Amino acid sequence: MNKLQKLLQSRILILMVCAAGIGGTFQYGYNISIINAPTSYIQVFMNKTWQERTGVPPEDNMILLLWSFTVSVYPLGGLAGAVVAGPMAIMLGRKMSLLVNNVFVIVAAVLSGFSQIAKSFEMIMVSRFFTGVNAGVSMNIQPMYLAESAPKKLRGAVALTSASFTALGLVLGQVVGLRELLGGEESWPFLLASNAVPALIQLMALPWFPESPRYLLIDRGDRESCVSALQKLRGNSDLGAELEEMLAEQAAAKGQRAKKPWELFQNPAVRWQLVSIIVLSSAMQLCGNDSMYFYAAYVFQEAGIPQDKIPYVVIGTGSCELIASVTCNMIIDYAGRRPLLLGGYIFMAGWAVVFMVALSQQTRISWMPYLSMACIFAYILSFGIGPAGVTGVLPTELFDQKSRPAAYMICGSLLWFNLFLVGTAFPFIVKSLGHFCYVPFLVVCVCTALYIGLFLPETKGKSFLEISEEFRKRNFKAQSHAVLYKGPEEIKSTVL
Repeated sequence: MNKLQKLLQSRILILMVCAAGIGGTFQYGYNISIINAPTSYIQVFMNKTWQERTGVPPEDNMILLLWSFTVSVYPLGGLAGAVVAGPMAIMLGRKMSLLVNNVFVIVAAVLSGFSQIAKSFEMIMVSRFFTGVNAGVSMNIQPMYLAESAPKKLRGAVALTSASFTALGLVLGQVVGLRELLGGEESWPFLLASNAVPALIQLMALPWFPESPRYLLIDRGDRESCVSALQKLRGNSDLGAELEEMLAEQAAAKGQRAKKPWELFQNPAVRWQLVSIIVLSSAMQLCGNDSMYFYAAYVFQEAGIPQDKIPYVVIGTGSCELIASVTCNMIIDYAGRRPLLLGGYIFMAGWAVVFMVALSQQTRISWMPYLSMACIFAYILSFGIGPAGVTGVLPTELFDQKSRPAAYMICGSLLWFNLFLVGTAFPFIVKSLGHFCYVPFLVVCVCTALYIGLFLPETKGKSFLEISEEFRKRNFKAQSHAVLYKGPEEIKSTVL
């Protein structure tokens, strides 16, 4: 009977993860990939619409400008979503924020789905902005919701599913975007509007699962609802130890209010936590993983793969990230956070060197395109096995309940700003450095690996209070006396 109860509770946790993920970070990967297939069709639509309105065909630069804005407005929307995610998580709660977040993507689906009928390419631009807002919110709140709801021994694996759903969305977006499905000339509006399906699934599924127990107890002070949520998630197992740990967190946060992002910069009690998430969140986009997708089609063509078969091979790149993310899911609570991050960046640095050498010899040695192709898959695998997933878990583990939403706002803002920065700068980097365009990314990977090796502590299997106490010692080395951690504000007042 006990085994049956444990199996049932495991099923509840798994279903909750799926319900949060399908309308959450899944949308980020999905909306990044579905825009690639109909690129030429949308540009033709823009050209035709412009000509019908003005009576004269647009200049080539104008279509390029309109398309560039359509693409770049997505990370700008993500940045806006990351900024509003913190207040949403505090005021609405984690679960309700994810549910409300679906409104953005449903509006986006309606706009893009009817854009061709309305003869308005501006509707596509607005749609991309709203899908970005949706992704920005979900990428911040989903890992927070899952990590706060998971038992300590499974916290890493559960929170890391955010990265797995991102990779799953990326792959399914590539598959649905094939011309045999929705990637054809007549069906591209349906392709852009298909992101409403995961949103509707989440709206039907997620209400059946509880709110984050930590949010209920520490933010709302509702012990009864917290215990009820824990019972739904853990069943009849002994909740005493976990509840006691939460009550200790509640006592540590007593009298405090939710922090604003700028208050974290002013607070010496979170100095090393803040530096860590800034370094790792920035490195996640500045490491050059997304740029590998840019090179994929070129490298595959040089390897002799027919042009009409390349979209099918490109699906393999997304599949690599999915396989790596799922593998990371399975081992994170055994291997730990530091080894996965450190190994990921070290391997990426190594593959960046090999990739640049292979690119430089692409036309001289017949088998070099195949080495370049192997480097693309290896680089993406290295990214997926560590940085892609572990980075999103750390803000939950490094910050207390009152600072966590603000920390995610900072992480999310950096992620989306750097995504926009790399997307804008990469063509110029390629033009300037040619085959050695990965030198800046190599430097980022090496520097990040050094920081992880020297400064980032392991958080595997530790309670939030234990992690906070470890960082307290780092932030206040001058304080030789050991005191019970009471939260950033109390520590700050003690030091001052």
